[in-house]
Amino acid sequence: MVVAEVVTVTDELRNGYDVVVFGGGAAGLSGALMLARARRSVVVIDSGTPRNAPAEGVHGLLARDGMPPAELLERGRTEVRAYGGHVVTGEVGDVARGDGRSLRSEHGGDFEVTLTDGRSVRARRLLVATGLVDELPDVPGLRARWGRDVLHCPYCHGWEIRDQAVGVLATGPLSVHQALLLRQWSDDVTFFSHTMPPPAGEEAEQLAARGIRVVEGEVASLEIADDRLVGVRLGDGTVVGREALALSPRMVARAGFLTSLGLRPAAHPSGAGEHIPSDAAGRTEVPGVWAAGNVTDLVAQVGGAAAAGAAAAARINADLVAEETRQAVAARRDPFSPESEARVCEVVAGNRRHGL
Repeated sequence: MVVAEVVTVTDELRNGYDVVVFGGGAAGLSGALMLARARRSVVVIDSGTPRNAPAEGVHGLLARDGMPPAELLERGRTEVRAYGGHVVTGEVGDVARGDGRSLRSEHGGDFEVTLTDGRSVRARRLLVATGLVDELPDVPGLRARWGRDVLHCPYCHGWEIRDQAVGVLATGPLSVHQALLLRQWSDDVTFFSHTMPPPAGEEAEQLAARGIRVVEGEVASLEIADDRLVGVRLGDGTVVGREALALSPRMVARAGFLTSLGLRPAAHPSGAGEHIPSDAAGRTEVPGVWAAGNVTDLVAQVGGAAAAGAAAAARINADLVAEETRQAVAARRDPFSPESEARVCEVVAGNRRHGL
């Protein structure tokens, strides 16, 4: 087995990198790892607020099932740093087009990134992996239980609530589907229509056929005892005993800082929220900008997000190789061109431009 050479790295933000990665979750760290192994200079800018922080463990991830989210991310940061990558705590405030000149000559780059604390950095390419924000219903007691016994993903939490009394709080077009899925883990599922019209037609028939009770009326609050969910209280005072509650939050990409590039969140086809559109490789409509993980795929689990980050990183490296090859060909044809001078600078600087 080949073991990575341990490189001493300081996480002080440098002036410029081949790639700046926004977000230090599974997608961002996986992409940064791939890029660092490709000998690209890369920095991950992470705000330190992962979406899955309240969860006890990450599930469905081969060989890491049940690992606490914080531990998984710390391992990822260690691996990125071992290959010379940087991981910097910060929050992106704005992104703008740079002067377009090569960072290899330390004069510029395709993008100028400014952090909210005033620091700035240049980048040739960007990988956006900032994830999303769950917009939760304003039900007293709900937010405090989020990621514990109030959940959203059956595949992430279904095993942990198997055979329990499960409630599903209607919030949007995916709620009936969610209730039908959760019936796989429990035969005691109750659907709370809350502020939405009760299911009708085919949906009502499906719920009835699967033995899922429908309770009409707005949910007023959650009942908590000994730090556990024990029931759902309706507006008329009725309490329906439940041990877990599922809902489909509106999911919104964390990407407001991209608007200056003309890249704005768009409605997701599922109706579940807003995302940054990208193609299968993670390429967005803005040249030089890729996206991976929940910021573009609202339903990606940790394993899928990590895989998408790695795939996008490979495409970014290929894109940079193509650019460098074009410059090398131009320099070969005209040895006195600006491209030739940039190439000479690259040869002279060597691996120092990668921070190794």
